[in-house]
Order: sequence, then structure tokens, then C-alpha cells
Amino acid sequence: MSQGDDHGYGGDSGGRSDDPYSTLGGTRQTRTRLPDGDGGDHGRRPARTSRSLVMMVGVVVLLIAAIAFANRGGGSNDEASGGNAKKPDATGTGPTAATGTKPVQGKNGTIPSGFAHDEQGAQSAAANYAVALGSVGMFDSATRHDIIQATHDPSVVADLQADLDGAYSPAFLTNVGLNDDGSAPSGLTFVSRTVPVGTKVVAQSGDRATVEVWCTGLVGLAGQGSTKPVTETWFTISEKLKWVGDDWKIESSTQTEGPTPVNGDNRASTADDIAGAVEGYGGFTYAR
Repeated sequence: MSQGDDHGYGGDSGGRSDDPYSTLGGTRQTRTRLPDGDGGDHGRRPARTSRSLVMMVGVVVLLIAAIAFANRGGGSNDEASGGNAKKPDATGTGPTAATGTKPVQGKNGTIPSGFAHDEQGAQSAAANYAVALGSVGMFDSATRHDIIQATHDPSVVADLQADLDGAYSPAFLTNVGLNDDGSAPSGLTFVSRTVPVGTKVVAQSGDRATVEVWCTGLVGLAGQGSTKPVTETWFTISEKLKWVGDDWKIESSTQTEGPTPVNGDNRASTADDIAGAVEGYGGFTYAR
């Protein structure tokens, strides 16, 4: 889903300096704005539009980068775009082309594990982790803890979970349109789904790799009477991965908005059709 990067994955909103969720100065470092308590800005803010919902959910889905870990062990942007980066081509035969390698068989909870210790494995891990971090499970505290433990370097898990628990407050969940416990209101289906479009290794050296995942996301409440309909968003996640315990794990992540294609002429489906599609079509294990 989400998929701005206020809470670690703020999107670049095209230079709109008044956007509190935008990146800062083109550095891809992001501002952390956790939900305020009683009497804070959230208490005075009017109901959000569907676009605002997309921004907020995207902010929380990818909270990781700005909360203490965005700059931990990180290099400069020049390092991230080092000479070993490979450029894809329009034919689909570049870095995201199929390799014929079978998907990983391991599972860490519900998340794939056991990725290869190479570029292909790093890209597959990054894509799968993007899916998990953009899922509905992030809005339930117990499931969220499982996701963070399965996808992150153990050295950053405890602090990250504490910050996320504070961010996913009852006030925030209510603002998104959910109940205090993160569940959807009766008769509605909450949608938060991230779909990787392509991956690219921009830096790799030994037990570390930086992988960008270009994604589209769906987020909103589907069903009759929803005031926050499901909409799409486009963003790119940059994951700094570390080889830990015979698998790739996330050390830190950032998110930028786009690249975003021109909207097509497809007629929007009904709320019931969207809810049925989300419940009827499962996600994928990504490998290449």
C-alpha cells in the first residue's frame, strides 16, 4: 500500500515544501512526525480526503527509515549509486527479468525466507519485505511485531517496534478510518497492499546490498458507505540489506514518491467489487 515517508518512508511530493510528509532537501532523509496526543494537531485536523489517507498510510507502512535507523551505517547517495549498479532495459531482459530460479521454499512466519546470498536473492528479499511492510498486518500490534522481527536485522528490532507501537496509536488508527484495535468497521474491508513492479541493486559489497523496489499500492476502506475509498499510489522503496543468520535482513529503509504513470481510462469498480477482489485474490512470493 503506501506503500509518503513521514514516518520513515516520506514521499517526494514534487517539491511542495509545505507538505509535512515530503523529503527534506533532496537528501532522502525524512522528518519524523509521530501522531500527537490529545490536543495535538490530529485532534484539530478535519477529516482527511482519500489522497490524504494514501499519504498517511504510506507514511506508517514505511516508518522504518526516519526512526533512528535511516542513517545507521548508511553511506552517501553517491555510494548508493555506485558503479556496480545495473540498468534495466525496456524489453524486460534487465535486472528484473525472470531467471528461472524457483521461489524460496522457507518461511519465517508467513514471510518467505532463505534467500540466496547474491544479487538475485537480495532483490527477491527486498521485494518480499516491501509486500510484508505494506500489508494490513502492520495495523495489528501482534502481527506487526512478527513482520518486523522477520524482516529486520535483530539489532534494530526492539527500538523500531517501540516506535511503531507509538505511531500506530488508537488516535492514528481512528484517523485512518479503523477501530482502535486496527480492525475495520463492520461491513467494510480495509485494504493495504503493496505490489512490486521492479527491483534494482544499486550497491552491493559482500554481506551488504542496497536494493530499490518500484511499487504500486492500494489503500483504503472497501464496502458500501465507505468515506475513504480504495485508491492507488506509486512509490520507490530503497532497502539497505545486511546478511544476518544466513538470510538478508533490513538495516534501514527510505521511500520516495513515484515514478507515477499517467492514469488510464479504466472505469472505477464498485466498492463491493474491490472488497471481493481483495478477499479473493491472494498475494505472491516474489523471486527472480
